[in-house]
Amino acid sequence: MVTKYSTKSIMKDEEGLPPISEAWWESILTDEEVEAQSFSSRYPPIPVEDKQIPIVLAEEEPSIDWDYVAELFELDKVISLEVTGYNRGGLLVGNESIQGFVPVSHIVDMPNNIKEEEQIPLLEAYLGETLHLKVIECDPARGRIVFSERAALSGQGSRTSLLNQLQPGHCVEGLVTNVTDFGVFVDLGGVEGLVHVSELSWGRVEHPSNVVKVNQKVRVYVIGVDRDRGRVALSLKRLCTNPWETAETRYSPGQIVEATITSIVPFGAFARLEEGLDGLIHISEFNKGNNGNDDLLTQMEEGQTVQVRILHVDSVHQRMGLSLRLTP
Repeated sequence: MVTKYSTKSIMKDEEGLPPISEAWWESILTDEEVEAQSFSSRYPPIPVEDKQIPIVLAEEEPSIDWDYVAELFELDKVISLEVTGYNRGGLLVGNESIQGFVPVSHIVDMPNNIKEEEQIPLLEAYLGETLHLKVIECDPARGRIVFSERAALSGQGSRTSLLNQLQPGHCVEGLVTNVTDFGVFVDLGGVEGLVHVSELSWGRVEHPSNVVKVNQKVRVYVIGVDRDRGRVALSLKRLCTNPWETAETRYSPGQIVEATITSIVPFGAFARLEEGLDGLIHISEFNKGNNGNDDLLTQMEEGQTVQVRILHVDSVHQRMGLSLRLTP
């Protein structure tokens, strides 16, 4: 279901739409291309405990009818194809005029939270099976066709209809289908959108898997829609008030507050004062042990509650300096 979401907490540009720059899009597309390489049908064998998992490919590559593929994609048609091979990224499917790839995250009954070596026997079991699929990517220049079994569940024509409905500023519900280093993919009902890591939280995100999990239902904000490429940019954080907007009025240097350690790094630790508001405790602001070493750094744990003194607040750059030394 698509609804219009209106709130003062979401920043707008001069036209009333959420800001999204071309550079932001380009960063997403660049990262997505890196991730997409894992879907390639040209991967070498996977080393597992000094053994090689064989890659099973189709015996012959048919000539591809790209006009037919383009028609399938543009009309959002469902096609039935036989599974002819597999690799660590998913399944190879095809017939006499088309061959493509189904990523693991787009196979309906494939568990997402298992190791690669555990996926192999599950993928092998698909050999010879027929799947109902949709084309979600068609790139003749690269000889690349990507299919989705998950997208086919929504029926023919659903992608086009949904893309026409989606507008920047809409709030929609979806299902998390894949979590990567650079963000989270969400199935909106026949169209996958991407929540870039920078749009997951107003605070610091160590990894997207710490924010959401595969198969989790989420409510997301639509930042932008590229109907020509079928890409949808989404956000989780824009559904919440940006705590940095009022941080300087609510927190001041010298103030003692309670915080939760979220991550420990070689140069100190990050602590969360409230959702979306994280500060850095530099190692120089740790209490020293009697032997002069930073004993607290080795003793500190993620999730630990500590008392900190605020050193400075920079709302513009969303930075806050903290200290474990409660007195200057």
